[in-house]
Amino acid sequence: MAHPTSDAHYSQTETGSARGLADHGNPKTSAVLTNPFRLTLLGWANLNTPWRLGVISALTCVFAILFLFLNLQGSWNYALNRRVWMLLTIVIVGCSAGVATVLFHTITHNRILTPAVMGFESLYVLIQTALVFALGSDFNWFDSRVLRFTAEALMMLGFVMLLYRGLFHRSQDLHRLLLVGIVFGVLFASLANLIQRILEPAEFDVLQGRLFARLTLPDSSLVVICLALLLVLSVIIWRHRYLFDVLALGPTRATTLGVNQRRAVNLILLVVSILVAISTALIGPLTFLGFLAATLAYQLLQTHKHRWLLPMAALLGCLFLLVGQVVLEHLMGMAGVLTVVIEFLGGSLFLLMLLRKGRL
Repeated sequence: MAHPTSDAHYSQTETGSARGLADHGNPKTSAVLTNPFRLTLLGWANLNTPWRLGVISALTCVFAILFLFLNLQGSWNYALNRRVWMLLTIVIVGCSAGVATVLFHTITHNRILTPAVMGFESLYVLIQTALVFALGSDFNWFDSRVLRFTAEALMMLGFVMLLYRGLFHRSQDLHRLLLVGIVFGVLFASLANLIQRILEPAEFDVLQGRLFARLTLPDSSLVVICLALLLVLSVIIWRHRYLFDVLALGPTRATTLGVNQRRAVNLILLVVSILVAISTALIGPLTFLGFLAATLAYQLLQTHKHRWLLPMAALLGCLFLLVGQVVLEHLMGMAGVLTVVIEFLGGSLFLLMLLRKGRL
């Protein structure tokens, strides 16, 4: 007696083959086979998850090499050394933004929310504005950018720790925490706006230069510190990758499966806060970079496993910055700001997500 599963499989295979043969005469199928873009999409759909991750990794490496060696002129020691430090900065910021957003989506169960909702970007703007207003634009932090970076990062971390220590531990209501983060973000933006209106024109120009994301001339000591922090956090995140899969099921199911929901969410909020503080204090605010990387990681992989999503989001964050910087330097002659390109693409995708919210 033939096995029913084998018969069913043979029948489906035979039917699929016959359908494929019949489709050769179908004008729609012929259009797909002759359209390179659609053919590329079909090829991507046939790749498994490791291969998809490998393709994005290879693409990121290609643009990293282009960024390092394209139009390299003058002294190679100086130019290549400068580009290497810029590349390390791009890796830190891209990985931090992508990973932080994926983890934030995991605990909020909402793919539209981003860590910027917690008020980080507005707080960074307020800190920079207040420092220029109180100390003046000529204050150089005793010729130490490390001291300045440490102060800004600790201020932002202190705000987040105070926020969820005072609210989350009492009510365990994540949505209330997010709402308070939004309110604080609006408050910080309003205060920064008020202070900027009373600044002198020269100091306002200096402030505007600090508020745009910048990758040129990175401080090597800052990059080393941020890279060390990122490596430590990466080890912690990778060790808990399966825990994130359970948390993505929802608080009720996670608790049923034996996960300490409160402790796990506190850990993720702390890690996300440090990652966002690192990237924001290092180069400035990039609101939609993490959202762009995380959203495309979901769409390209079509999986909920964090062992694939986290590396993909990190790679895409680096890839977007590399592509944007290469285009800005070599095609546009630095006639623009990288922030504008990233925010335009990320903002457009954010609006698309809002319009399609019921289906994503």
